[in-house]
Amino acid sequence: MDEPISTSQQHPAKYWHLLDDGRIQCDLCPRDCKLHDGQRGACFVRGRVGAAMVLTTYGRSSGFCVDPIEKKPLNQFFPGSSILSFGTAGCNLACKFCQNWDISKSRSFDKLLDQASPEAIAQCAKQYGCKSVAFTYNDPVIFAEYAMDVADACNAAGIKTVAVTAGYIHAEPRRDFFAKMDAANVDLKAFTEEFYIKQTGSHLQPVLDTLKYLRHETDVWLELTTLLIPGLNDSNQEISAMSEWIIKELGADVPLHFSAFHPDYKLNDIPQTPAETVIRARNIALNAGLNYVYTGNVHYIEGDTTFCPSCGSAATVRDWYEIKQYHLTADGRCTNCNAAIAGRYDQCAGQFGRQRIPVRIRAIA
Repeated sequence: MDEPISTSQQHPAKYWHLLDDGRIQCDLCPRDCKLHDGQRGACFVRGRVGAAMVLTTYGRSSGFCVDPIEKKPLNQFFPGSSILSFGTAGCNLACKFCQNWDISKSRSFDKLLDQASPEAIAQCAKQYGCKSVAFTYNDPVIFAEYAMDVADACNAAGIKTVAVTAGYIHAEPRRDFFAKMDAANVDLKAFTEEFYIKQTGSHLQPVLDTLKYLRHETDVWLELTTLLIPGLNDSNQEISAMSEWIIKELGADVPLHFSAFHPDYKLNDIPQTPAETVIRARNIALNAGLNYVYTGNVHYIEGDTTFCPSCGSAATVRDWYEIKQYHLTADGRCTNCNAAIAGRYDQCAGQFGRQRIPVRIRAIA
């Protein structure tokens, strides 16, 4: 039984239409949920009230935190800068391995402790010296109206916006949503339809369509992340096929992050990904021709480092989220050979490092 949608939770939602049988179909993502009055979609946060769709988490968050940009992970988007991160509740995927399941799988709103207007979020980011704001922890696609309004407020305040997303979204809302974003890290969870169906309850092709759209039809800075799960998506064959597709369809300059899985949610019977697996995947992708490949959740400085594809020298040396060496010009060129390093850059690298600063918006708004 769906939790009743109270009046305080009702914010008008976009992207739906009325069906001939009287139901409303949500047109936000490929799930195409069809709802009677009072029902919620699979994401739990979009529902029907009367003759319209509403978003139940507008202005409500599971928490705010100032993080290093590299934690999103984005290694070539204003390196070393800080980013104000927040999410809401719910998700339109059903990943058995979700690492934020207490938020994204929440069927209750008791997680939504902080309330903040778009303007208050932009003000907070500015007050804490953040270069950008991230929509993360759960997928911002499902709270698109809130995320887009926050993005407008941030843009007005000179703050960049970042979407951390699975990219599972239909074409029309995709255009609207990413028109507001400056960068995105998209989870390419695997490279087989079988994995997407069995492990996430979704499909691969819509994600690939989003990636091609972002790369070729927008100015959004794009990086990819794949969480490697032993025995499910970590074979040499699959990693090679994925790397070759990225090169062919997106180009060799799109950064790819391989991250180590740890047992969680419904996959507690699978062991943690060995560091050797993550390093092997990186080597496969580099050998396939990708220029920027990183390792995550393992301590491997070489895998944290940005190398110049032209001369091979280290352009940005990282130890976890700390920048130890920085050899780039203000416009992102290698100081050794003057070749351009793909990305977005400032006069110099930031030095936010490995800090994590929890923030309560209402205390300052």
